[in-house]
Amino acid sequence: MSGDVAIQRGFRPAERLIDLANAVLASPELPRAALAELLARHGESPDDLTGRAFSEGDADGLRDAVRRVTGILAEADTDRAAHAINALLAECGARPHLSRHGGHAWHLHVDRGEDASWADWFLASSALALAQILTEYGRVPWGECAAAGCATLYLGTGPGSARRYCSAACASRERVAAHRRRKRASG
Repeated sequence: MSGDVAIQRGFRPAERLIDLANAVLASPELPRAALAELLARHGESPDDLTGRAFSEGDADGLRDAVRRVTGILAEADTDRAAHAINALLAECGARPHLSRHGGHAWHLHVDRGEDASWADWFLASSALALAQILTEYGRVPWGECAAAGCATLYLGTGPGSARRYCSAACASRERVAAHRRRKRASG
């Protein structure tokens, strides 16, 4: 890479995972083009997302991989989440290596390299991201929104106490509903 090429910052595979998981939860047969658009928003090269490089079969495999990792995102117990992540890392079976491509800064990969399928790549990078986050926080900082009627997954890695809701709107709606229930119960 040339010294005058700017390196993109902020490669965030966990955020990519959450976005893909929520998209596939909302639309289980999310079209290949929509998956490609999401991947592009998370830094994947347009050349890698053409119909030839990212086929309908690749999209099917990626949707299946997303559904598999979604189970870990819904797991609130730290020990069970850690065991599930370890199982996924063992399944990936590749050694970690540093990679720099597409203008991204150096980052860890655990996939099988250029021969990895989109599904294998996604499973490996998602497992690695979740493992890093779990070890950093010492707990599961992700989950499914606790608001009634909302199943949106969130990543709660910001400052403050552990999150329970996907957004301020869901948290506020739940607080208002609890207040109204207390008010009705008291008189």
